[in-house]
Amino acid sequence: MSNRIEIVGLGAGDLDQLPFGIYKKLINTDLPVFTRTADHPLVKGLEKEGVAWNALDYIYESADQFEEVYRTICETLLNNASASTIVYAVPGHPMLAEKTVKLLLEQQEVPIEIIGGQSYLDDVFTALQIDPIEGFQFVDGTGFVRSQLNYQNHLVFCQVYDQFIASEVKLSLLEDLPVDYQVTIVEAAGTSREKVVNVPLEELDRSMDVNNLTSVYVPPVPANMLRHTFDSLREVIAELRGPDGCPWDKKQTHESLRDYAIEEVHELIEAIDLKDDEGIIEELGDVLLQVMLHSQIGEDDGYFAIDDVIRAITDKMIHRHPHVFRKTTADTPDEVVKSWDALKQQEKGDTRKSLLDGIPAGLPALAKAAKLQNKAGKAGFEWDDAADIWEKLREELDEVHTAVDNNDEANIAEELGDVLFVLVNISRYYKVNPELALNQANRKFRSRFTYIEEQLNDEKKDIYETSLKEMDYYWNQAKRKE
Repeated sequence: MSNRIEIVGLGAGDLDQLPFGIYKKLINTDLPVFTRTADHPLVKGLEKEGVAWNALDYIYESADQFEEVYRTICETLLNNASASTIVYAVPGHPMLAEKTVKLLLEQQEVPIEIIGGQSYLDDVFTALQIDPIEGFQFVDGTGFVRSQLNYQNHLVFCQVYDQFIASEVKLSLLEDLPVDYQVTIVEAAGTSREKVVNVPLEELDRSMDVNNLTSVYVPPVPANMLRHTFDSLREVIAELRGPDGCPWDKKQTHESLRDYAIEEVHELIEAIDLKDDEGIIEELGDVLLQVMLHSQIGEDDGYFAIDDVIRAITDKMIHRHPHVFRKTTADTPDEVVKSWDALKQQEKGDTRKSLLDGIPAGLPALAKAAKLQNKAGKAGFEWDDAADIWEKLREELDEVHTAVDNNDEANIAEELGDVLFVLVNISRYYKVNPELALNQANRKFRSRFTYIEEQLNDEKKDIYETSLKEMDYYWNQAKRKE
């Protein structure tokens, strides 16, 4: 039989926790015995009973990252297993939060045999007096993503080896929980040195000396503390549209919400233009509300749900950014746009016959003009020199004057349309969004005219009886104040 690696678990601490079979294996074996760390209560006790350990702690001191440590440990074990079957002892149970065991199982070079051991989780549940059937999540404190945390479950962080890891766990939790939220530090669960301490979250990395027998427990979080999470929003929208929900929300359809979507986007643009961070937060929320309502309507009707919306945009972003998610390159914004357009055309296939297809019919006229010109410009149909565009503007203005002189009302409208279209081209050349520029001008006009009204009101004057000269005086005053 070929050499192999026999993996045993040392449990959480005390010798009386060690299964008798594992104890006999370690005491009686003639095989080389390796342990991931000698920093375990059983190591010294078993040494007194004749177990000779090959501790791998030195690898931790020679590497900068945990991943590098784990890989090096596995390579060391595999190299030794090439000469003889070896025993590898790890804290706890081999299949519980033991990255080296996972890496060993993934390789095909040397057979692996998991002999067993006692998990410390039973002792943790007993120490905390919790029932995992209520919902339980076990998280590696050395490597987790905040988005994976389910705060509605009993949450236990293992491998909180030191103050740095405890601090990282704390900082991640503070993104979602208040500073005074009570968490529990469990040390050496099930042993004679067991210690259970409740602390406010902000004290997590300062309350006690953490070590390799330390775990952190976060009790299930009340729903009212999770209103910033996506799941909470989804539940609220579903309830609003549910049988006992809001009559207005239940009545809405995709069609009835169209005007609100337009309104919310414009309010968001206004908040952005005003650099109003609080306003941006509020208006982004209103835009998100539109997405959630439409998605809930789709789910209620049985056609699609928010999951489909998220999956579609996620797939689209990955597909259209091969320079990020695949091995292609795009070093400049222009290269990114070119790649984006090519991939978009690939997705649409033969459904679009013209370069100008795909522009929403409901776009405001200035925005639609910019879109038309952008699409045509990508095929080279645009001026290279700004002087040529200005000359075109003068030409169009002359044609307006001619139409006015001839009192040709239909032609006046057409020629003014041409002027506006050229102005959009000028805006594009100088990288200005014409729709946003006009919105800014509208706000500026409103602000100045409102100032005129306020001044006349203070002087108890009727604006309808005020001369243009006087109004212009206050207009210039408002302009200077800006």
